Amino acid sequence: MERLLTLPDSATAPLSIRAKALVFHDPASLHLLQSVERIACSEATVLVVGETGTGKELIARHIHQVSGRKGPFVAVNCGAFSESLIDAELFGHETGAFTGASQARAGWFEAANGGTLFLDEIGDLPLALQVKLLRVLQERQVVRLGSRRGIPLDVRLVAATNIDLARAVEAQHFRADLFYRLSVASVRLPPLRERPADILPLARHFIGVYRSRLNRKEVQLSEAAQAALLSYHWSGNIRELENVIHFALIVCRDDLIRPEDIKLIPLTAQAHPAPDGKLVVGGLGSNATPNPAPRPISTRDSLSDQATHEGSTHLVQLTEVLNALLAHGEADLFNKVESAVVHAAFAFAGQNQVRSAKVLGITRNMLRTQLKRHGLLDSPDEETSSEGTEAQAVSF
Repeated sequence: MERLLTLPDSATAPLSIRAKALVFHDPASLHLLQSVERIACSEATVLVVGETGTGKELIARHIHQVSGRKGPFVAVNCGAFSESLIDAELFGHETGAFTGASQARAGWFEAANGGTLFLDEIGDLPLALQVKLLRVLQERQVVRLGSRRGIPLDVRLVAATNIDLARAVEAQHFRADLFYRLSVASVRLPPLRERPADILPLARHFIGVYRSRLNRKEVQLSEAAQAALLSYHWSGNIRELENVIHFALIVCRDDLIRPEDIKLIPLTAQAHPAPDGKLVVGGLGSNATPNPAPRPISTRDSLSDQATHEGSTHLVQLTEVLNALLAHGEADLFNKVESAVVHAAFAFAGQNQVRSAKVLGITRNMLRTQLKRHGLLDSPDEETSSEGTEAQAVSF
């Protein structure tokens, strides 16, 4: 049995930052879907955890549909608003609540009343608003900015994140009480590389979508192209697969997609945990036709092994340095090491906040806190300048 989930506008919408289709063909995927549908029938708050591009919003929409709620499904990206605006956006405001508030406006919680509110990138929510969100969840009512009157709510909350919230709690960047409130029912959406049986059905789905848009006849995947798709690491998950298939349909000849039509360009050689707990390294890819697993050691393997070995060596060296500093009785060691890491990452990323946060594996708001703490954002002008650089990087 195979199941397909798509966004309502997936057949006509242009490429976006969202994954627009989920196929459940792999046995592990089908088991996950069954668990999701059981959770959907309850009223429990849901936390969906998964890498970027895995289809977290699709899962949230499916939970809403299965739940039988009559109200709307409202999706909000917590990282898309500045800290000064997100309060009013989520909870609404009254006339005169702040400069420019010329009329009262309902927030996203009120807009989703009777339905489901999907809060994506919940880890980007500032600490001050985490307190307010926790109160809304506990009291089932929202208070607009500039008001003292609570407005009753009937909203199912589904939150999503691509970071480890437990680690964020340990680092005091996310409230523990909110974490436990959100994760009443937790869903881990596995990356595409952990459900290989879904790759080809997804590819065929995207071939069908873009074939009709490009007025192409039936297009097939060659066996070599299928092997290339199956052996690739898919660090961008479903979103990356969609882009790859779209490009392949543009350049392929004779209605057949060959390996040379598939543009596979991994960003970095990154280590990822496999389901059995072993370390899997994302290699430096090429457009050459890979052999199905198991396959002989190739240049790609040796480069990946070298990257893993070098990373392990550096960590060993770092541990030795830390042991020496501890033995020496270095004062205020934690703050000094933290400061060194933040300074190094910020310099490495060219003082770009988005890239610095990605390098460190934390959210942008968490990074800003660290930059201010360690004197890298001393003035409002400096922060504004850095944010401008971020906006340019994102738009590019």
